[in-house]
Amino acid sequence: MLNGLIPHRMSKISPPKADRRPVIIERHGERADDPYAWLRDENWQEVMRNPALLAADIRRYLEEENRYAEANLAPTTGLQERLFEEIKARIKEDDSTVPAADGPFAYYRRFAVGGQHPILCRHGTAGDERIEEILLHGDEEAEGLKYLNITTSQHSPDHAVLAYAVDLNGSEYFAIRFRDLATGEALDDEIPNTHGSFAWANDSRSVFYTVLDESHRPLRVLRHVLGTPASADRLVYEEMVPGFFVDVDKTESQRYIVITAHDHETTEVHLIDADRPESAPILVTPRERHVEYDVSHHDDRLIIRTNADGAEDFKLVETPLDATGREHWRALVPHRRGRLIVGYYVFRDYLVRLEREDALPHIVVTRFSDGKEYEITFDEAAYSLALIGSLEYATDTLRFAYSSMATPERIFDYDMATGSRVLRKEQEVPSGHDPADYVTERIHATSHDGKPIPISLLYRKSTRLDGNAPVLLYGYGSYGFAMPAAFIPTRLSLVDRGFIYAIAHVRGGMERGFHWYREGKTLRKKNTFLDHIAVAEQLIADGYTQSGRIAAQGGSAGGMLVGVAANMRPDLFKAIVADVPFVDVLNTMCDPTLPLTPPEWTEWGNPITDPEVYRYIRSYSPYENVGAKDYPNILVTAGLTDPRVTYWEPAKWVAKLRALKTDDNLLLFKTNMEAGHHGAAGRFDRLKETAMAFAFLLQVFGLADRDA
Repeated sequence: MLNGLIPHRMSKISPPKADRRPVIIERHGERADDPYAWLRDENWQEVMRNPALLAADIRRYLEEENRYAEANLAPTTGLQERLFEEIKARIKEDDSTVPAADGPFAYYRRFAVGGQHPILCRHGTAGDERIEEILLHGDEEAEGLKYLNITTSQHSPDHAVLAYAVDLNGSEYFAIRFRDLATGEALDDEIPNTHGSFAWANDSRSVFYTVLDESHRPLRVLRHVLGTPASADRLVYEEMVPGFFVDVDKTESQRYIVITAHDHETTEVHLIDADRPESAPILVTPRERHVEYDVSHHDDRLIIRTNADGAEDFKLVETPLDATGREHWRALVPHRRGRLIVGYYVFRDYLVRLEREDALPHIVVTRFSDGKEYEITFDEAAYSLALIGSLEYATDTLRFAYSSMATPERIFDYDMATGSRVLRKEQEVPSGHDPADYVTERIHATSHDGKPIPISLLYRKSTRLDGNAPVLLYGYGSYGFAMPAAFIPTRLSLVDRGFIYAIAHVRGGMERGFHWYREGKTLRKKNTFLDHIAVAEQLIADGYTQSGRIAAQGGSAGGMLVGVAANMRPDLFKAIVADVPFVDVLNTMCDPTLPLTPPEWTEWGNPITDPEVYRYIRSYSPYENVGAKDYPNILVTAGLTDPRVTYWEPAKWVAKLRALKTDDNLLLFKTNMEAGHHGAAGRFDRLKETAMAFAFLLQVFGLADRDA
């Protein structure tokens, strides 16, 4: 036996072996062979819409990998079931959100006991709160379907119609549907092929939405009028630059429809008067490379968050409605280096901003009438804060969410007039949870260039810190996304079994300001990987664990991170869990037909036009750098209809690892043939995927027998 699992030579079936079909690629005077390129279906766009169209030889290989993974995980079947039930027991099955008031109604989502999908509801606000009205029953909508994901939902301003976006196979081709809230009947209106981004005009009949092009990019905004066919919808805006995506939103004041064209470093905003949906979009200020801005409305001005004029960590400015160009912007909240303004929210009487300094967030409330500020902070060593948007503009109530790695989420209503707060909801853990049983810490590692890398830790007080504890090290480090030190109850199934859970706040995120992001992208991307390795080494040096007792986990771009780490320092890790990993970076960034490639050249660089970028990406891309050496135990997942990280990226990576690695450790690859980037749609089905990954880790760390 090997690590508690059946080694390859004892498996009932042999590891799948993908055919090598040499494909010579010439770029910048260099030749490279891509022998597993055939795993990309030439018909991939159609496969995303209809997975049954997948080429037979590709399907055969993916299914062989699935069978091999299932055979090797068969000894953990009972453990997976126990983990699933344990994780499920931490979730309140009949949970619901705190109702959000909007005039005569308060809107909320809830789940039924045993239900997989949300139920959208409302009740009155004039004394009849106990009379519930079900607007959409997710479990009923899902009957007979293999996959259903209900994302955005918005009621019309007159509360008469519900609009909602649904994805039926995980490919993120959303259909917008409508329901008459007086009769409960579905309207004939249905808008296909959307990005799921939409907003109501104030006439309660017009809806603005983004539509996807043939490359799965949201480049156009259309206007739909209820009662008319989608084929008659009018084009409102079309983005001509393939590297820019388009979103639709509405200002908190409900005055303007907001059309935002953006890539990862440049923004341009147009506004439409929500009272005049047929009016043309008005440009706020023309796009300038590397200048980002977000727009809100207040009285006779716009309030804008921007990094213009060297405000790397962003500032807030204001400008008159009749003079919105950048030359008219005046400072409202000045830039302060190291204080990242993450986001903001505008009420009639208050301005609220969410800030982050040294990886810790806080909220600041400013009263418009006199400029007085109130700051909301917390005392734990590491925690997470999030603003919860309001449906009402003229309110004194700010709602926000707080949690830490040990403290379940708490929803507060903060009275901006008095400074008092009311706890509206505390996340229940039905099977029981005492935060006092756990320790959260914030420590730092020193990276290769001397930069301090924050690390958030969670472990049980009873865990012996003698250098032998297993560690699950999670990392991401791309697109400026900061990893919150939030409460995730699923983690407790590992932590309660002696694992230390660690989050590496590596460069490429924005935990320590915008410069933290800038130092982990394009030609500085290797800082992300070296930071992650430095964190692993620090945990060893500080006596938390030892080499070979660490599991690295990451998803999507985080999957790339752990893939690079496995190539660079396989000796540090006992296991790798790579969820929908972005591991074929070079080939993807050289293919402008793929959905995300043009907008992501600002993140990774453009290897098509720039030889330096090409060679830099080639030097770290996990697929290109697989070598003939020992690797840790590896579990890889993919989604067949994933438009973000296409299924063939992890498939090619696994095929190459199988051909070259020199160890007998497990390499398991599981493709969800009926889902995309986010895995199963049902809330309990997703838990089964988590239970599978945890069972894999417990087995390879030799801890599974404790659950027997």
